[in-house]
Amino acid sequence: MNTYLIYGIILVILLILELLYFTIADKFDIIDKPNERSSHSSIVRRGGGIIFLLGAWIWSIVFGFQYPFFLAAVTLAAGISFIDDIHSLPDSARLIVQFAAMGLLVWQLFIMAGNNSFIQTSDLWIKIGFIAMALVVCVGATNIYNFMDGINGITACYSAAVLLPLLLVNRTYNFVDTSFLLIILLAVIVFSFFNFRPRGKAKCFAGDVGSVGIAFILLFAIGALIVKTGDITWLIFLLVYGVDGCLTICHRILLHENLGQAHRKHVYQLMANELKISHPVVSLTYAIVQLAVSIGFIYLIPNNVYAHWIYLSCVFALLSVMYILFKKKYYHLHEEYLRNSSKR
Repeated sequence: MNTYLIYGIILVILLILELLYFTIADKFDIIDKPNERSSHSSIVRRGGGIIFLLGAWIWSIVFGFQYPFFLAAVTLAAGISFIDDIHSLPDSARLIVQFAAMGLLVWQLFIMAGNNSFIQTSDLWIKIGFIAMALVVCVGATNIYNFMDGINGITACYSAAVLLPLLLVNRTYNFVDTSFLLIILLAVIVFSFFNFRPRGKAKCFAGDVGSVGIAFILLFAIGALIVKTGDITWLIFLLVYGVDGCLTICHRILLHENLGQAHRKHVYQLMANELKISHPVVSLTYAIVQLAVSIGFIYLIPNNVYAHWIYLSCVFALLSVMYILFKKKYYHLHEEYLRNSSKR
């Protein structure tokens, strides 16, 4: 069968599955109700991002179950997140399942590495240390990706901005099956059709099932690239989210806030709420900045680890300074919002 026809059929299947999910969400009242910490003002279906998990399953069914432990991992992580979307679960329960799922994902990477990667060593303690570090970093990255899912279109746009550079690099390194990345991109496109809309116009939100699911998928792909090249700097494909997410956590720690409590302190939230910039514009801004960073990393510097580290360090410093300057200029607007909210 023609390759383009296969992808066209899969796109239609993904669209039908998303619409079927909407009927399920409507029937069982799987919705997101706005509160004072939300960046939306109307009731919207939650969990539309389940299409990312379904995309991974469709790829496995059509192209063969090439990454079984990864598939189990993303199903486990997205599954517990979907349950949490329906009925709130304790943070400890979600973290335990996320660590277990991430363990499966790391095991899949070990299998893919074979004998050709820096993670292969005869020293048991080095292996244990690497696995422990990878688990903590990846679970942390997953939750930051989840925290960043707060306005219409941002998860879809940013995920596409990560997938496109991965597709470009995959032409050189062939670290995963290209069809896998393409089908996940199709799932992102289907989701964006219903979510990439102005405030109050979205037909669905990703939900934790979507943000956690796509985070696992992207971390798996980037992890496979790191395993293939032995170069951890490919994490730069997630740098924009990383800077906003990590520095906002640091900011909240300085404010002695409960990190488990919902908030509106991310830069993208200040842009959408305090500065009244439309959700699609904010989402596209994040995606374009990440794309620019990633394309520069791929094409503008020498392809060696030293150049990669220099580029990563410089861009991280630049984005961090931009974050701090933005907060210094506009954070007072959020403080005014909090004061007004407390008076109501």
